Amino acid sequence: MKLVAWLAGALAHLDGAAPAPKLDAVPIILVHGIYSTAADMVRLANRLRRSGRPVFTPTLDPANGKVPIETLAAQLAEYADREVPGRKFDLIGFSMGGLVTRYYVQRLGGIDRVGRFVTMATPHNGTVMARLFGGIGHEQMRPGSAFLRDLARDVDALKAVGFTSFYTPLDTIIVPARSSEQSAAKNVRVWGVMHPSFVLEKRCIEAVATIFQ
Repeated sequence: MKLVAWLAGALAHLDGAAPAPKLDAVPIILVHGIYSTAADMVRLANRLRRSGRPVFTPTLDPANGKVPIETLAAQLAEYADREVPGRKFDLIGFSMGGLVTRYYVQRLGGIDRVGRFVTMATPHNGTVMARLFGGIGHEQMRPGSAFLRDLARDVDALKAVGFTSFYTPLDTIIVPARSSEQSAAKNVRVWGVMHPSFVLEKRCIEAVATIFQ
C-alpha cells in the first residue's frame, strides 16, 4: 500500500543508515503482503541490516489477490536461487507474504534452505475479511480453503526451521487475530495498534529483530 510504503520509508530515514553487512552473516529475505511491494518492508529491512545482516526484499507481482499464492511462491523460489544461490538464509513473510513463504518452505524445497522462518500477521488459518474479495488469492486466504487445508497436512515439518509466528490481537485484517497462531510455531503476541504494525511500529520491529540476534 502506498501509505504504508511512504510511512515505512520516512521512519526508516529517521532511524538512520545501516552499516555494510558482515561478509559471513546469514542473509535474510523479507516478503511483503497483499497490495504491497518491497517498499513496505524498508524499515524492518533497515533494522535488520543494522544487526549486520544482508537483507533482500523482492517485489512479487501481482500481489493483488488475483493470482494464486503458488504463483508468488514460485517467484520467491526463483529470486532466492538468483540472489542467494546455494546459501542458507532466514525468511520473513508479512501478511499474505507469510503464506507465500510458507508454501515455498513446505512445497518448493525451502525446508532445505531456510534456517529460521518468521511470519507476521499472517492468516495461517484464514481470515473472514478475505470473503469480501473475489480473487483466487483471496479465496485461498478464506478459513477452510483447500489451499490452507493442504498446508495443514504436514505443518509439523515447519518445526525444522525454527518457525515463529507474530501477531497482534488488535488486527482488523486478520480476523480472528488468533488465526495467525500455528501449532508448529512459537506464537508471539505483540500489542501492535494495526495490521501493518510489524513493518511500521518500532517496538513490533524490535520484537521481530530479536529473533535474529
